Amino acid sequence: MVLRHARTARRSALVTLGALVLAALPYAAAADAAPADGPAPGAAQILGADRPSPHLLSALQRDLKLNEEQASTRLVNEAEAGTRAGRLRNALGERYAGAWLRGATADELTVATTDAADVPAIEAEGATAQVVERPLAALEAAKRKLDAAAGRVSTPDTPVWYVDVVKNRVVVQAVDQAAGAAFVEAAGVAGEDVGIRLAAERPRPLQDITGGDAYYIDDAARCSVGFSVTKGAQGGFVTAGHCGRAGATTTGYDRTAQGTFQASEFPGRDMAWVATQSQWTPTPDVKAADGQEVQVTGSAQALVGASVCRSGSTTGWHCGVIQQHDASVRYPEGTVDGLTRTTVCAEPGDSGGPYVAGAQAQGVTSGGSGDCTSGGTTFYQPVNPILSQYGLTLTTAAVQTTPAEQESGAQAWTAGRVYEAGATVTRDGVTYQCLQTHQAQGAWAPAGTPALWQRV
Repeated sequence: MVLRHARTARRSALVTLGALVLAALPYAAAADAAPADGPAPGAAQILGADRPSPHLLSALQRDLKLNEEQASTRLVNEAEAGTRAGRLRNALGERYAGAWLRGATADELTVATTDAADVPAIEAEGATAQVVERPLAALEAAKRKLDAAAGRVSTPDTPVWYVDVVKNRVVVQAVDQAAGAAFVEAAGVAGEDVGIRLAAERPRPLQDITGGDAYYIDDAARCSVGFSVTKGAQGGFVTAGHCGRAGATTTGYDRTAQGTFQASEFPGRDMAWVATQSQWTPTPDVKAADGQEVQVTGSAQALVGASVCRSGSTTGWHCGVIQQHDASVRYPEGTVDGLTRTTVCAEPGDSGGPYVAGAQAQGVTSGGSGDCTSGGTTFYQPVNPILSQYGLTLTTAAVQTTPAEQESGAQAWTAGRVYEAGATVTRDGVTYQCLQTHQAQGAWAPAGTPALWQRV
């Protein structure tokens, strides 16, 4: 199902070193980035995971069956693990085969490599090493072949395919074995160990500025607001592309005039943004349970296995875990690539609503199957590609500072730009490598954010 969703905003509303040697402590190698008057802050502090909203904690306890201490510990562990995984990804290079979390409190980080010689270095970072056959790059290449085949052949009985880093393979979800085998053959990946997962579920569109509020498209369909954004002086919000086409008008949760879709893409991707009228003020708020709100401080991408919570105008506030990134889903309208698969439930009208991991924006609801009574699977469109595609800046609760004068050069760090894990930048004459995909905030310059950047 593709799921749909706005309101007047209311304010509450190893580096590779020969044999690869890494420091045993997560932040030991980042010591050179520490300010002179004290140690560098940890990832949990930088990303806000040590200061979770009580509404986020409550939902995690309910949906993941945790107590309050476990929920708090899990958020800190997830933030710290993201940085450690990023450092190992940069160090392993082409041998890197993915990372994921396990355990009730996400205290088990596993990093996969194709070379057994990397095991000591991975373990030195406090992670479990798993030696596998295929690097992540090879899995992603195989999935791209499936993506290409989806544009050439009609295989409606294979609605989902994705990279499963835990199993070190690409998985095609099919209604029956014959359909899955036909799609694999058409893509030319039969010899690349692509697994076929049989399931009867078929994700579908659900037709039906605080994230999670309802909004209405052309006085007809209803969707949910994703995250508040700005483009220059223009305010608005991001949402799912299937909710409306460019030029469609919106009214808010209170049915008053709200805005207009500026750009929209679906299928292919499921992204859009709406420019709102001046009375609608962008906020960092996302609706939680019982009329409460949580705030986002950035958009650092969470790992597979991390907890994630979703807000929607139909079913409200629910949590689950991230299962896979870079999933492709074949909806009746066409294929959407680059989605993230989760165990969070959703129903019609929730489309476009926000997913949050800790205090970090993750994406907007695209579609799924099941419901919030019996449970289900959902997919979200990651938010960073939306911000990058449309030149938008996420509205956050992070303290914003005025960036120093930007350095010249294509690699100069720039606030507002989306950086992928592994990207390199320069700042004040120093080169840094990105650890976690995110949109750069004004207060997140590389020297002060070892959770996101590694000095090289």
